Amino acid sequence: MPFEQSNQLLTERLLLKRPCRQDANRILAYRLANRDHLRSWEPARDDFFYTLQATENQLGTMQKQMEEETAEYWIVESRANAEMVGECSFTNIVRGSFQACHLGFSIAREFEGMGLMHEALQMAISDIFVNHGLHRIMANFQPSNSRSEKLLKRLGFQHEGLALEYLKINGKWMDHILTSKINPAG
Repeated sequence: MPFEQSNQLLTERLLLKRPCRQDANRILAYRLANRDHLRSWEPARDDFFYTLQATENQLGTMQKQMEEETAEYWIVESRANAEMVGECSFTNIVRGSFQACHLGFSIAREFEGMGLMHEALQMAISDIFVNHGLHRIMANFQPSNSRSEKLLKRLGFQHEGLALEYLKINGKWMDHILTSKINPAG
């Protein structure tokens, strides 16, 4: 059963919008401005990743995944001035008896600590549960990432375990805490 797709979600302070090719320049600007800030939490990125061509290529892949209903991506921007403050994604959507996905997110350094990602994810998670009918969202974080830990706990994610050398982050295999949130509607 195809899920209902909305091109935007509104919160009190934020607009979440599905990215399109016209967003390539602003996504690239966000990546460049936050390159050092996000380095500890992301895979190693080569210089090509920080080019307009790479961003446009990725947007094409993202569009295909959204059409195939295997992922959902959101640009998070301020309603006050349309500035991009972050992004979030629900990837690896699996249907059948699993009905689950993985959550990923990032926020610009200058917007940390304002509750904006909490606000954005509350809305995006509700959309995934209500409009997409998923049962489980999984989110994993490095043990040293206390900000993500606090955010996920505040959103109702439950600790499920520790995965040793789970992801290669910034060139090194890193342990991750595994968490999940179950759809309260069942």
